[in-house]
Amino acid sequence: MSETTKVANLRPGWKSGQSGNPKGRPRGSRNRVTLVALAAMEEGADAIARKVVDLAKGGDISAARLVIERLVPVAKERPIFLSLPDTGSAEGVAQAQAAILQAVAAGDILPGEAAALAGIVEARRKALETQELEQRISALEGKK
Repeated sequence: MSETTKVANLRPGWKSGQSGNPKGRPRGSRNRVTLVALAAMEEGADAIARKVVDLAKGGDISAARLVIERLVPVAKERPIFLSLPDTGSAEGVAQAQAAILQAVAAGDILPGEAAALAGIVEARRKALETQELEQRISALEGKK
């Protein structure tokens, strides 16, 4: 007996990949145990928060870290103030890349921030390159 025949015998009338319960469980619905746990946590949330704050005040470093992380989340990005030359030409793009490198070397910006800025300047360079190529192609087609 082949594999397909075995499967067909086990689930008569169903096609391969077809669910036995097409409607199934609604999306976003939660398990009963999860709902009970969430309800229990909500009931004691105030008491737990007060206890953690009390522990932090008492000198518990882990509790203090938890409180601080919740009150002041770690900043993912910060504004950068860096004067860059005009990037309207290839020379300006090169000067902008040099300015970014100098800012990292001086410690004015972090390497990750520099990478983001360099990516923006590189996108500008590509746009200039595309624009120049389009002008050259148009000029060549105009000569024909």
